[in-house]
Amino acid sequence: MTEPEPREELFSALGVTISPDLLIQALTHRSFSHEHPGTSNYERLEFLGDAVLELVSTETLFTLHPDMTEGQLAKMRAKAVSEEALSAIARDKLHVGPFILLGHGEAESGGAEKSSILCDIVESLIGATFLEHGIEGARKVVHRLIDDTLAEVATEGPALDWKTSLTVKAHELGLEEPRYRMSVSGPEYAQEFIAKATIGPKDDIIGKGTGTSKRKAQLAAAEMAWHELDRYAPALKAARKNGSSKHRRSGSAGN
Repeated sequence: MTEPEPREELFSALGVTISPDLLIQALTHRSFSHEHPGTSNYERLEFLGDAVLELVSTETLFTLHPDMTEGQLAKMRAKAVSEEALSAIARDKLHVGPFILLGHGEAESGGAEKSSILCDIVESLIGATFLEHGIEGARKVVHRLIDDTLAEVATEGPALDWKTSLTVKAHELGLEEPRYRMSVSGPEYAQEFIAKATIGPKDDIIGKGTGTSKRKAQLAAAEMAWHELDRYAPALKAARKNGSSKHRRSGSAGN
């Protein structure tokens, strides 16, 4: 019995076929096209797929959760189509890493396992599906890939929006609004953003994070900071309670 070709395994995971030329474009990183002039990369397909993914995920959440507010739905959608979620789909469902066409430098630096690239590939494949099979075909692929993720995020609490959750946590503990200090490293075509979440008059660092965008880095820093505050929450609350008690006793003694 012969094993299926890798391409057939990918089509099986997607639930559709894609013509060879369009499939190659959907899997071609710009580093490969830079080394092979005239070769189209996936960036336009990614742009298209991102819009299709947002539409289908939005209509799905809107239908499944009639009692949720716009803000709640937006947070759930952002989590479900985040780089973290889509790169996991690329790794665990599509197993697409070995098929990505990369330039030599990108390949040697492990580009086939980079979450940012894997996320882009999922969106480019959705875009290619839309071009070949229309919105109904693309809708089926999106449902196949992310419906379980959409169900999972509906059960999450603070993880839906770490920045908002961190601010709420800080206010609950009587602390100031968290702030973020940003820096960036790497070449322009592969920048890495570094965020440090700080709090208090001395800008104490309570969380650090990196990402391929400012927002992603800040979310990562906020997640670490939220867990840090949560860890010390009992002690901070006790300190506030003791402080309030002392203030009341001193006030009573003065009367």
